[in-house]
Amino acid sequence: MRRPVLWIGLVLIAALTALRLSDPAPLSVVRLAYFDWLQRMDPREPAALPVRVVDINEASLAQLGQWPWSRDRLADLTDRLAEAGAAVIAFDMIFAEPDRLSPVRFTEDPALSKFLNSSITPGDLLALDTDRSFAEAIRSAPVVLGIARSGRQDDPLATPKSGVVLVGDTPAEALPELGPTTSLVPMLAEAAQGIGALSVGPDSNGAVARTLPLLWTSGDALVPSLALEVLRVYLGEANLTLWQADGVPGTAGKVSVGPHEIPVSQNGRLWLRARPEDPRSYIPAYEVLTGTTPADLKGAVVLVGTSAAGLLDLRTTALGETVPGVAVHAQAVEQILTGEHLIRSDFAGAVELLLFVSAGLIVAASMSLSGLVTAVITGGLATVAIAGTSWAGFANGGLLLDATFPLAGTFLLFSVLALYRLFVTDREARMIRRSFSHYVAPEVLSEIERGGHEVALGGRNRPVTVMFSDIRNFTQLSEALDAEGVVTLLNRIFAALSDEIITHRGTIDKYIGDSVMAFWNAPIPVAKHAESACHAALAMRSALERANAEPGVAQVRMGLGLATGIACVGNIGSRERFNYTAVGVTVNVAARLETACRSLECDILASSTVRAAAPDFAWLPAGSLGAKGVSGRLDAYVLVGDPSLGSTPAFSELLEAHENLLQALASGRDPASDLSKTRDLARGFPGLTRFYERFPDRVGDF
Repeated sequence: MRRPVLWIGLVLIAALTALRLSDPAPLSVVRLAYFDWLQRMDPREPAALPVRVVDINEASLAQLGQWPWSRDRLADLTDRLAEAGAAVIAFDMIFAEPDRLSPVRFTEDPALSKFLNSSITPGDLLALDTDRSFAEAIRSAPVVLGIARSGRQDDPLATPKSGVVLVGDTPAEALPELGPTTSLVPMLAEAAQGIGALSVGPDSNGAVARTLPLLWTSGDALVPSLALEVLRVYLGEANLTLWQADGVPGTAGKVSVGPHEIPVSQNGRLWLRARPEDPRSYIPAYEVLTGTTPADLKGAVVLVGTSAAGLLDLRTTALGETVPGVAVHAQAVEQILTGEHLIRSDFAGAVELLLFVSAGLIVAASMSLSGLVTAVITGGLATVAIAGTSWAGFANGGLLLDATFPLAGTFLLFSVLALYRLFVTDREARMIRRSFSHYVAPEVLSEIERGGHEVALGGRNRPVTVMFSDIRNFTQLSEALDAEGVVTLLNRIFAALSDEIITHRGTIDKYIGDSVMAFWNAPIPVAKHAESACHAALAMRSALERANAEPGVAQVRMGLGLATGIACVGNIGSRERFNYTAVGVTVNVAARLETACRSLECDILASSTVRAAAPDFAWLPAGSLGAKGVSGRLDAYVLVGDPSLGSTPAFSELLEAHENLLQALASGRDPASDLSKTRDLARGFPGLTRFYERFPDRVGDF
């Protein structure tokens, strides 16, 4: 019954593997949450890098007025940042339309133009155009502006400032499509040194910013993200390079800008290595505009954005912190500069499946072959190995290896198999244990359980060695004792004899009054079962001698019969109550030999088949016996001792004298002298004290 456990395990492994290959949304959500947990356990440490965020925060809006600000104020902000030494200035905001607060707009608005002096023309107000002022400030500083997906098909495609060199076989095919974008005021777009995409999506990651597309396609052009464009301008590079993934045409592998090589996913996404928010990296915009900037910005990368809640540019990082959208780009810039990247290998899914399948096979095999305890131990070790591999990969190399599916899949597999074993397989094992626990040795019982012995009615023929043992003088003893004393005596004798049977891998069939029936080679195979039975018989003789030597104990004698042959072995009885036993001629022979011990005055008799199967023991021929219920006569042998006794000179001398006695009986000559000699030699051997006294009456047996 252990094989179904393995098959069920294999089917579950296959089903869970198919589930992982389909990768439904719940698995993806759990996997991403696990990656977030890894980052929370070991976040990127803040680095001493010249990356700052000029924040249009609530305090700035309170001091300088509500958003949007006039672009002459943004021009002033740009000039002040350039004067402070900023190496590059990036605006995480969109300038899609001319400034509605510019004085030039007065001439275009009929409601306002009627209040202008008729002599004032639009040209006269040109010097007050805030867009022109902002464009002039941008032109005089290294500024990067942003664009975003517009969602309107009639909007223009992006026109990037950077060039992109492609290395490999069509690596841009897998990049996300930016599509039509928000336009830039032409004079601003012309003045800027760089243009980058502000969008973080499209993404299936939900509201958490976990990845950032570094490059987008827009028609025939490739548009960099704001963070990547900032780095290009900061490093003074004209071009970016997109590399194909190794051996996979049509996919991205990495992006390089200057000396920095950035690993990306196949669709060009950078996995963001989040760090805790650092208030020191933020400078309120009003401090810059009022001249109270506390820090020197010489050589710094400055990104201008907003954390004001009303402007709806807030994101959640993998660390669970809510940050302004500009901080996502700022952290991406820091990550690229430090080189602390996260790597989600294209083959990570295959590795995760391999971990699950390996752990699943270990658990299924352990559960099938060894049982629940071993499965718990091996499953625990597999769990530690999976979790340890995932953590070590992340902590030492930023490798994102999902442990949730291998762990959850292995646990589910273990749970199903454990329940199956509890309600099916182990229920049968408990039945087996109840059936055999009192009749076989513990190690034999374990072998029966491992072998999955069928507890059902029926039997089958197999070679066995059968033993019957009987207490000789039990009637006289029971007459001298009360009922309680009889039970105590039987328990003491049966305990001593049964222990030897079980020790020598025998199966106790039943207790019949003052008799014990046992057999070998069932329910599990026993190599050289006849020899094991002979050793058990001799050990039972010694155990009885030790019991008789105890002071104040009634003296007990034993008769024991052994036979080897074919018997039908199995469960016999009704479906509600049955017994594991053996039936057949071999059983009858053993029973008749045990009965013959009484008339032959010996303690252990065996059939010729036993002697043939265990020839090295010390045997003495006991003649051919007539037995009730057995056709023909039985060649019987007295078991005197084990092979070590059988090889001694003393036994050889006895055996020779015994054979001379048998020849005298067979030839009809007077056996008196041979009998006397044999009887004298037999005095030093167990079980033969009265054996030769019956020989004169047994001439017919020889």
